[in-house]
Amino acid sequence: MSLRLLNKAAQVEQDPELHMARLLLLLNARPQHKPVEGIMKLAKLDFLLRYPVGLERALKRVQKKPIELDIKDFERSSVESKMIRFKYGPWDGRYRQWIGLLMAKGLASTHLEGRTVMVELTAAGHAAAERLAAMEEFTDTVARSLIVQKQFGNMNATKIKNFVYETFPELVQMKWGEEIDL
Repeated sequence: MSLRLLNKAAQVEQDPELHMARLLLLLNARPQHKPVEGIMKLAKLDFLLRYPVGLERALKRVQKKPIELDIKDFERSSVESKMIRFKYGPWDGRYRQWIGLLMAKGLASTHLEGRTVMVELTAAGHAAAERLAAMEEFTDTVARSLIVQKQFGNMNATKIKNFVYETFPELVQMKWGEEIDL
């Protein structure tokens, strides 16, 4: 890969718009538009969405057929968006930033239930997600968001964390701050 192409890929990775679009689609795929119970849970669900190969592996673990994922060849050998091994598993340190930007744009809202930050889309957020969903570029992301929410969205954060560690044991061996490479 040329240095110019690598620089372009790095610029896209740093642009919060791509990540916010993906989160809009993931949150919009929630059944009855229920909020996600915690930022860590959102990160785990997004881990499965960002890593199609990881989602395929997770679906095999729960004995679901991953045929519907339609993973492209380039997705098997690269990922557009690296995540980092964090204290509680896969994580990207920018979730609070992305959620804050979505809130500032009036697309998402948060509230506390106990000590849990609940994250949900506003009506404007759902409308924006529907506009994105109509774009051909997001076809795979929409389909995978629905799969992630259907198969894993009803798990609580602890159950998802345990499932991720059981399904991806290499994460346990990684040091905090290391890039995840599936």
